[in-house]
Amino acid sequence: MLVWLHHFFTMGAGADVNAFFGIMTGIIAIPTGAQIFNWLATMFRGKIIFSQPMYWFLGFVATFTFGGVAGVLLSIPSADFQLHNSLFLVAHFHTMVIGGALFGIFAGLTYWFPKVTGFKLNDRLGKWAFWSWLVGFFVSFVPLYILGFMGASRRLDHYIDPAWQPYFITAGIGLIVIACGAALQIAQLVLSFKQRKQNLDTTGDPWNGRTLEWSTKSPPPFYNFAVIPKVETRDAFWEAKQKPVIARRPGLYPADAAISLSSTENRLLRSDALPRNDIVYEDIELPKNTAMGIYLSGFVFLAGFGFVWHIIWLIVVGLVGTIACVIMRSLDEDTEYVIPAAEVEKIEQQMVIDK
Repeated sequence: MLVWLHHFFTMGAGADVNAFFGIMTGIIAIPTGAQIFNWLATMFRGKIIFSQPMYWFLGFVATFTFGGVAGVLLSIPSADFQLHNSLFLVAHFHTMVIGGALFGIFAGLTYWFPKVTGFKLNDRLGKWAFWSWLVGFFVSFVPLYILGFMGASRRLDHYIDPAWQPYFITAGIGLIVIACGAALQIAQLVLSFKQRKQNLDTTGDPWNGRTLEWSTKSPPPFYNFAVIPKVETRDAFWEAKQKPVIARRPGLYPADAAISLSSTENRLLRSDALPRNDIVYEDIELPKNTAMGIYLSGFVFLAGFGFVWHIIWLIVVGLVGTIACVIMRSLDEDTEYVIPAAEVEKIEQQMVIDK
């Protein structure tokens, strides 16, 4: 909340204002650094598996750190006077947006994709896409940092300094490499969909995960959990997979027979995915689907657009529509429905048969 004015060092607010916001921008590097060490600490003494999500995560940490260091440089008002509105600022911004946001989004998408769709993305094309993005990014934007120091401003339609040309050409090559990465991601999606039967997530836990979403089928049933998971430790699902357990399998063995499952078997044959005599199903209450959120956001958009461009009638339409949507939703008492326990049990039994 106290660093936003570092974008206006050159607006003439004065030395006192610039000094204050410069100091605050430099100080914010401390909690940001703590974030980075926190992310790295999650891997400390862990068994690192270099799957697609880990690739994107490491790329995210590397580029985000690189961009953060450049941001600290821009927190110095005297340096910002030189670099403001230059390609250095463009490179810093894109380092934060691509490395700090987009790579993190790609990590999350590849990680939870099998949980959402029921099949994994093609691993080889995914890793090629990652390397194309990472290499292409640095090839494209590192020259822009250098050009910023050389005085190249952004929003140029042409330039006359021949010393800049090699850097612009290099940046253009990097853009082509990035485009190849984007094309590989599209090809990955297409190929993964075509090969979805070979890459099905039959366990619900393709990454050997720690958290409870991996204890359900992929994709999970629309009610998520048939029975609320019993959690007594910090990582209950993970700990249950690390030690042998005793599980009963009615219908496959005599009712009084028990089998010991290893960690791997427990992951593949989790008790929540098996029909068990000791499970007591209950009615599940769920919210009904509604499009009111879409209507509401549409009217808010219209109102905001009208305020920006001083379109009075559009402001009125947007505000009236927004208020009407809020009132309609507030007065709607029929917003939930119940799935009977018998139906939940039937669905669970059918999922086991399909599996």
